Amino acid sequence: MADKPKTNKLKARLPRGLADRGPAEIAATRRMIETIRQVYERYGFEPVETPAIEYTDALGKFLPDQDRPNEGVFSFQDDDEQWLSLRYDLTAPLARYVAENFDTLPKPYRSYRFGWVFRDEKPGPGRYRQFMQFDADTVGSASPAADAEMCMMAADTMEALGIRRGDYVVKVNNRKLLDGLMDSIGLDGEHNNSRRINALRALDKYDRLGADGVRLLLGKGRHDESGDYLAGVNLNEDQISELMTIFELTPQFASEFDLLPEWEKSDSSFVDVQLDQKSGRLVRQIYSDFRAGRLPINNQATLALFSGWVGSSTKIDEALGELTDITDLARAARYGSKRIMFDPSVVRGLEYYTGPVFEVDLTFPIASDDGRPVRFGSVAAGGRYDGLVSRFRGEPVPATGFSIGVSRLAAALQHLGKLDSTPEPGPVVVTVFDKDRLAEYQNMVAKLRAANIRAELYLGNPRNLGNQLKYADKRNAPCVVIQGSDEKAKGELTIKDLIVGAELAKLEKGREEHLQKQAEAQFAVAEEKLVDAVRQVLARHGLNSG
Repeated sequence: MADKPKTNKLKARLPRGLADRGPAEIAATRRMIETIRQVYERYGFEPVETPAIEYTDALGKFLPDQDRPNEGVFSFQDDDEQWLSLRYDLTAPLARYVAENFDTLPKPYRSYRFGWVFRDEKPGPGRYRQFMQFDADTVGSASPAADAEMCMMAADTMEALGIRRGDYVVKVNNRKLLDGLMDSIGLDGEHNNSRRINALRALDKYDRLGADGVRLLLGKGRHDESGDYLAGVNLNEDQISELMTIFELTPQFASEFDLLPEWEKSDSSFVDVQLDQKSGRLVRQIYSDFRAGRLPINNQATLALFSGWVGSSTKIDEALGELTDITDLARAARYGSKRIMFDPSVVRGLEYYTGPVFEVDLTFPIASDDGRPVRFGSVAAGGRYDGLVSRFRGEPVPATGFSIGVSRLAAALQHLGKLDSTPEPGPVVVTVFDKDRLAEYQNMVAKLRAANIRAELYLGNPRNLGNQLKYADKRNAPCVVIQGSDEKAKGELTIKDLIVGAELAKLEKGREEHLQKQAEAQFAVAEEKLVDAVRQVLARHGLNSG
């Protein structure tokens, strides 16, 4: 038997870590982005766009994935031997933009931007090499009010998207606090910079790896899910235990529930502490609603307790002072601990953070791979990065901001049933009965478009009307326009309402409602009434008709 001839046909395949998106997902993302944009603009932020490609040295080396080629960045060399990279976030390009336009921009400069970012990460479940972010930043203000505003805006954005109060919390910490802890265990000085960063990155993996996994990374290392070995920081047990205290703090209360102002009763988180009989340890649980035995969490009281734990140093004292200012400002604006809460376990793995850091955590449970309920986790994060613009300017330029992971937040909204993934209505489709009259059909399409109605001419094989109607269904068309020889002789058109037609198929034949829908589903009009008739169908379904 002769061998089959070889072909040069390419295999259609998608690279690992990337995803295609269809009309429904794109429409849902558009609606979501519009909601976020409205909140940002209500806070006085204005849009700006930067390109997806920047000079590599402008982006800097701040990513946590140093085990990847080019430290997690997609890079290439231009014909002038300059190295260029795809942006890995939207913050580093903003720093370049502000530095380049510093003299013409208002200060503080408040901007937002959204777009795709790219990371050469090891692909895996929920880990993509291309994903969308939506950022807001204030550049040129060192005031803790700028950081507090970021936290309040993050909270307002979650609620605008339909995530109810109690299903999210904006957690706040300070990088200086973590730096102070590093100093106290002997990781101070320039020679320890690499170990400090690696320790921070290990702590940042707590939600994913748990206490045991983080301890291994702080110690000798561990094997990841693929079997690859990740080297550890090589801290001793005392050093590891000292750092792990950030995950053991119990939030504190300042007064009994009955003594709280009315607004704070409904805007507080609550803590319940119970003795675990097996381990003999106290176990804390945080709730968003009050019941007997649960105590209202007060950020100032928690900060005071933590101050007693970690002692005093210049960095720690600065950190606690800034955190006190932020939580005081939030409380003055009536954002209680249900929405904004001090949490020393917030780390953030990027190197450029210099002060307060924040993370939006979704607290509702979802099922893990093994069926156990787990918290959804982080969907947005940010912090203060006072050194990023300064790299270009040679002078201090304070800045703060936060970034929403659009795809991850969309998955959360989908889980809550808050994501409208209904595809946008398609165009009106003008069918073709007679190829010799193509110009006449095209003229109908032109009339609809001139009236600002989305319309298209069927461009496939016109032999079969059924196929044209199937095509219109797949295009999510609200209606089709039909004119065969009989209609043409009468100077008429037939309008077929596909939305009513779909409803009609579900009704019992012969009933009054069925007969009424039948009349709406298909009707004839004079040729000159084409635009009016189509507008009537679109208005019936609440669709824009120009």
